[in-house]
Amino acid sequence: MNYIFGVIGGQSAGPQPTGAETVQKLCDRVASSTLLEDRRDAVRALKSLSKKYRLEVGTKAMDHLLHILRTDSSDTEILGYALDTLYNIVCNDEEEEQEENQQKQEDDMGVQFTDKFIQEPDNITLLLTMLEEFDFHVRWPGVKLLTALLKNQCAQLQGIILVSPMGVSRLMDLLADSREVIRNDGLLLLQQLTKGNAAIQKIVAFENAFERLLDIITEEGSSDGGIVVEDCLLLLVNLLKNNSSNQNFFKEGSYIQRMKPWFEVGDDNSGWSAQKVTNLHLMLQLVRVMVSPVNSPGATSSCQKAMFQCGLLQQLCTILMATGVPADILTETINTVSEVIRGSEVNQDYFASVNAPSNPPRPAIVVLLMSMVNERQPFVLRCAVLYCFQCFLYKNHKGQGEIVATLLPSTIDANSISAGQLLCGGLFSADSLSNWCAAVALAHALQDNLTQKEQLLRVQLATSLGKPPVSLLQQCTNILSQGDKLNRRGSRVQTKVGLLMVLCTWICNCPIAVMHFLHNQDNVPFLTGQISENLGEDERLVQGLCALLLGICIYYNDNSLENYTKEKLKQLIEKRIGKENFVEKLGFVTKHELYSRAAQKPQPAFSVPEHMLFDHEFTKLFKELEGVITKAVLKSSEEEKKEEEVKKTLEQHDSIVTQYKELIREQDSQVNELKEQMASLTSQNDKLQDTITQQLSQIQQHKDQYNILKLKLGKDYQQTGSQADGAHVNGLQLEELSQLREQLEDLRRQNQLLQTQLTEKDNVITSLKAEGVPSAEGSTSENIEILREVEMLKAQLQSQTAEITQLQTERQELLGRCENRATVPVTGEDMEKIAELESRLSTQNTETQKLKEEVKALLESKESMEKELASATSTVAILQAEKSKLQQEVQDSKKEQDDLLMLLADQDQKITSLKQKLKDLGETIEDEDDLDTKDQFDDDEEEEEDDDE
Repeated sequence: MNYIFGVIGGQSAGPQPTGAETVQKLCDRVASSTLLEDRRDAVRALKSLSKKYRLEVGTKAMDHLLHILRTDSSDTEILGYALDTLYNIVCNDEEEEQEENQQKQEDDMGVQFTDKFIQEPDNITLLLTMLEEFDFHVRWPGVKLLTALLKNQCAQLQGIILVSPMGVSRLMDLLADSREVIRNDGLLLLQQLTKGNAAIQKIVAFENAFERLLDIITEEGSSDGGIVVEDCLLLLVNLLKNNSSNQNFFKEGSYIQRMKPWFEVGDDNSGWSAQKVTNLHLMLQLVRVMVSPVNSPGATSSCQKAMFQCGLLQQLCTILMATGVPADILTETINTVSEVIRGSEVNQDYFASVNAPSNPPRPAIVVLLMSMVNERQPFVLRCAVLYCFQCFLYKNHKGQGEIVATLLPSTIDANSISAGQLLCGGLFSADSLSNWCAAVALAHALQDNLTQKEQLLRVQLATSLGKPPVSLLQQCTNILSQGDKLNRRGSRVQTKVGLLMVLCTWICNCPIAVMHFLHNQDNVPFLTGQISENLGEDERLVQGLCALLLGICIYYNDNSLENYTKEKLKQLIEKRIGKENFVEKLGFVTKHELYSRAAQKPQPAFSVPEHMLFDHEFTKLFKELEGVITKAVLKSSEEEKKEEEVKKTLEQHDSIVTQYKELIREQDSQVNELKEQMASLTSQNDKLQDTITQQLSQIQQHKDQYNILKLKLGKDYQQTGSQADGAHVNGLQLEELSQLREQLEDLRRQNQLLQTQLTEKDNVITSLKAEGVPSAEGSTSENIEILREVEMLKAQLQSQTAEITQLQTERQELLGRCENRATVPVTGEDMEKIAELESRLSTQNTETQKLKEEVKALLESKESMEKELASATSTVAILQAEKSKLQQEVQDSKKEQDDLLMLLADQDQKITSLKQKLKDLGETIEDEDDLDTKDQFDDDEEEEEDDDE
């Protein structure tokens, strides 16, 4: 013990040992001491030497310290000393001011000791176990040590912790610690742990991290809180950025709604602290993470919707229009509002309705545009306003129409400033940055909107007194061609690039605008002159954009101007510029560094104003047009004619296929109609057969009942029994008569139903006879025969109904007499009538047999119609086979045409190379004869192919 204190205090006599020797002796004491107190004192001594003799302690004492952590885990004091010593070894002290070389050596030393520590993954597991110890002197050094290890070797530590059982869960428990020091350092630890590892980010998020972090932010005072709020926000950004799963979990957990109170600012916004500015900046950044354009469109749209519904967008617009807000917060708020409304129709409509608190009130868009075209405003603020305007118009045809409408003569209000007036003012001002911003904003008002491109052609500008007004399109080309005027400005290239971008966007995919542009006789010579010059690198960008503009005039030319048709413009390029030179100038644009930067993300982020040359949406347009314009310029007139012929042939084939498709559809519909009609006739036939069967059975019942009545009447006539017997017979007759009445009523109803069914069948057959069936032309005569048979059947049934009605009447009379037989005796006339009824019943039986035969004939006609349906179905199958064959022939024809085009291209290339070789050898080439011969040969081959087809 005395030795140790002597070493620390410097009290020992004799020569002083070196630091390495002292560390070695302390390490020996740690390894050899049997008493816990001696080991504790030795470890305490190592801790005091670990900063001054970091290298010696790290190389000699690390293994002993790790052994202490394993064996003396019951003593919290020695564990705390050991963890503090390890922390001093691996930590790179950033607070002390050191030279650059020395600081680099210190960093390398920390990385080396970290590598040594994590060689055994069990050391990390042991350290995670130590964090479960609630004692402050163990838990806090453990948190600091693990944070330092993550700073030095983040990826390796993340892998070890990820596979460690309950590793992340143990670290999440630090946020619930009641001691703020441990909780705050736990936040720093989780920040390092979640950097760039999506798997750990997901685990942390599902360990209820969002709820805990938002609670801490609220407890600490939200935006008015201290450094702890900042740490929580940084951790939230780590968890959500580029992690779609966590973003969806954050949205589904209704955590977006809890962000709204963060942005509630009062009327007095003076005196913002630096920490509040930092906190609010991170809060805005967190909102942008949720609606970033790099996220999936579906996730971004749902977050935008949630932000509008909970009032977060409205709160941001309040900050946007508030006074006294710091410039950097205002800039970041504009960027945040931009991405919240980008591509969301509801949010864009709301933003268009926001007014600034001025007198009179002005739309927020107008106020922001005033800042954009004001050269006294900060550069970053002007970029933010431009981004906001771009996002407002992104996929917003309604907003584009409103902006363009402010430029039209019928809607201009001389008493107020409109967005269109501000854009025109910025487009023609003396500030090159205002020119560029206004040009890009106007281009976004025309993006993918043919209607507004045509409407903008109506805009007329008054240049000066006494001169007639000129169109906006003409004024842009005039300023572009006035080189002397542009040379007096600060950035000639920036203005030219801006004007060329708006012109290219304007006339792209708009033949009417192309015609207006070419109508000015000075435009095409200016473009060809610009492209053909040899200029510097910046001017080569202008040349490339001029080439793009001229290429658009070729590609979207409808040949309405005789002097500037497609072919004449291509000849002009070949004579004055050269096709290869034209393509080279066009391709230079995409190779420029500033083009690549602008193509990365939609937000215009530039360090200096001079770097603002390209817009993100324009880079997409340029990439889309470069290939088609190159092909359009390099193609010869013969190739274009051949392509047009091929297109026409393909269109003809497509039209033939379409006709066959329509024919097959018609036949399918006809077959379906026939099936429906057949099913209807079959059902009607079944109903008629059932009705006839029922009538036959009823007639038989009536016949039996009549025979019984006849026998009873005859018996009563022959026997004159007593009055009691007569009364008994009379009673039986009355019961039978009542049954006969009911049966006759049923028969009448059934006859009426049969009449209705026959009428419906007549209508169906009449409609079939009127419409006809295209696929079964021979069935007309058979249908007529069936119709006649049905009519005959109807007539017979009607006559049978009349017979039954007459029979019913006679029976009623007879029954009436039978009821009065007690007073009126049966006469001979009654017997004659009974005989007559019997003869009629026999006649009805005969007619019923005839009806059965006719029903059988109807069934045979049904079978014939089914055969006709089968033949129609086979016809449809044959037509479908012909359709498939024609489609295969069309595909073969397309393949043959493509092969022919490839062979012709190879042949042209070979001929060109052979001509060049002959020219190099000094031979004279007769081009016209060769071309005539080749054309004649090609025509012969095409005629042979046409004959084959």
